[in-house]
Amino acid sequence: MPTRPPLVLSAASFISSFDRFAVTPMLVLIALSMHVPIASAVTVASGYFLAYGLSQPLWGILSDRFGRIPIMRATLLAAAATGLISTFAPSLPVLIAARVLAGAFMGAVVPTTLTYVGDTVSQQKRQSALSDLMAAQAVGTAMATAVGGVLAHWLDWRVVFAVPALCAAVCALLLRGLPEPDRAAVSGGVGSHIGGVLRNRWALLVFGLVFVEGAVLLGTMTFLASALVNEGLDVAVAGLATGAYGVGVLVFSRVVKAINSTVPVPRLIAIGGTQMIVGYALVSVDTNLATVIITALLLGGGWSFMHSSLQAWATSVAPEARGTAVALFACALFLGSAAASAAAGPLADHGNYTILFTTAGAVAIPLVATATYARHRYHQKQPTPA
Repeated sequence: MPTRPPLVLSAASFISSFDRFAVTPMLVLIALSMHVPIASAVTVASGYFLAYGLSQPLWGILSDRFGRIPIMRATLLAAAATGLISTFAPSLPVLIAARVLAGAFMGAVVPTTLTYVGDTVSQQKRQSALSDLMAAQAVGTAMATAVGGVLAHWLDWRVVFAVPALCAAVCALLLRGLPEPDRAAVSGGVGSHIGGVLRNRWALLVFGLVFVEGAVLLGTMTFLASALVNEGLDVAVAGLATGAYGVGVLVFSRVVKAINSTVPVPRLIAIGGTQMIVGYALVSVDTNLATVIITALLLGGGWSFMHSSLQAWATSVAPEARGTAVALFACALFLGSAAASAAAGPLADHGNYTILFTTAGAVAIPLVATATYARHRYHQKQPTPA
């Protein structure tokens, strides 16, 4: 049985993350090029993110029914096609439509690669393998903002859509050589299938935990850069400072990989959650360049320790419908992030970042306590989950 994900899956995760985050530094250039307000250009990103999150349950159901490899290959090819349409889009409405479709298709990649690892890697080695995928996603996120911005500035913003599109097509071809894993037989219709997961109390608990985690970590982290701008720093400097998050994920995911076989999972959750709490405490006391960089690094650690533990839990909590469970898990994560961003918007508009970050840290305390205790209880009741 393998102990790490195939290289092509890590490459697909990298491409998915790159495509998701590369648009952020290009919005002003898109607005100028197409002679539209920035507020209109933002729809290019928000439409992608919404489609990315909401499409995931569909891909989970389809991967349970038709297989992991066929779904990944089909969606990567479709993402490549919509990426090329984005590259040559003649108007903003066409670009928005193409990015929405690209987000929907790219949304299949990460949960399906996670599910593939759940199907092929033993429970004892699974978190280590998931850390490899997390590292690939972190590199994709970091390079998206750095390389994407450089390509858009020195060449053309359209090139940034073309690069991941071509890479997605290559990945789809390389996936032909990857064996389809064994999976539980699916019976009944779509409603009964997804209903089986939603009747699993442990699965519902994990979805609830990751929803709150998405709100506390991803949703609130979005405002670190704007908090620095509010303090008078340049936008470019603020962006580079928050980019420390990707470095934190990359470094701490290697630490998790090294120690996960000796450190109990509840303790990993507690370590990651503590990093999140300390990070938000720092920026609540004083928001400056140094505290934001440290907080971004600590949030990367929180993602590596806590989120990877919740991910591994999601792959085992409903093995008879693993693809559906992991996709619902990912959907809950993005919905939590979106909900927090919307709720925190008014605070950010009025410059109340201290309240925003203090609230996030306060919510993280019961989240970490609940997740740590629940994971311990799950291990006691099911010491050898599938």
